[in-house]
Amino acid sequence: MSHAIELDDLTWRSGGEFTLDRLSIRVPQGSIYGFLGPNGAGKSTTIRLLMGMMRPHGGRIRMLDGRVPRDLPDVLQRVGYVPERPHLFPQLTVKEAIDYHAAFYRSWDALWATELVERLDLRPDQRIRRMSKGQTGKLMILLALAVRPYLLVLDEPTDGLDPVIRRDIMTTVLDYVAETEATIFISSHLVHELERFCDWVGVVDDGRLITELPVQDFKNGIKRLRLENASDALLQRPPFSLLDRLPANGIRSCEEWVVQGWEQPHRQLLEREGVMVREVVDLDLEEGFVELLRSTRLQRAREDR
Repeated sequence: MSHAIELDDLTWRSGGEFTLDRLSIRVPQGSIYGFLGPNGAGKSTTIRLLMGMMRPHGGRIRMLDGRVPRDLPDVLQRVGYVPERPHLFPQLTVKEAIDYHAAFYRSWDALWATELVERLDLRPDQRIRRMSKGQTGKLMILLALAVRPYLLVLDEPTDGLDPVIRRDIMTTVLDYVAETEATIFISSHLVHELERFCDWVGVVDDGRLITELPVQDFKNGIKRLRLENASDALLQRPPFSLLDRLPANGIRSCEEWVVQGWEQPHRQLLEREGVMVREVVDLDLEEGFVELLRSTRLQRAREDR
């Protein structure tokens, strides 16, 4: 499998307490990769390192088969980027901002940019300083797409926007990807939104990668089990990872377990141990994300004691 992005043991330390700790990820070519994590987890830091805006303290970065930062001038010609905070000159009009950005890209598609102005309902003569947050978000997407990129790097592109604007922006992006088979690397803490279209997911917390796998595997592997006669002895050799364990609504001898790595044969294994599996509940991406974070943080707290 070829990869649009490869990070190996990426390390970065701020002057405070935050550390990006030996982060390694693989973004398959042609995938829509959701880079998930709570605020402050290291998502934007990773993207700034990826885009050459900061230098790592260790590790290796490859993007579109180029080394970062060595090959950045060539690589960035093929990348569309939407940062967490817009980097636009407020005194410019929409048309002037488009013309300004066009000067930096050999692959700039002026006709496509004009079509996007109409599609996204932007006014060419409008000053950026007078635009709403939603209009600014649309312009940022336009500038990223008009490059005709092989890779889109989107850092919280719809954060704070109303649902209609979010839909318009993501529909435009997904239509482009369907046409070109470009790769998307999109960071967000709005997990429910990414579930609709991402096919890969990487979860990061406190500067560390927790998991990375296809979305369907993530959703299929995290389950809520309702068990009867569950025993502590079973936990000495579990066939899966136990993320959470709670009494089942006060019912005696019943428990709810949230597990990672669940497979259908595990049901027969539990029943052979005398455990009755009353129910196996699928979790959506957001529920699985929350449970995984909670379990990881509890484990980390125990290790730090």
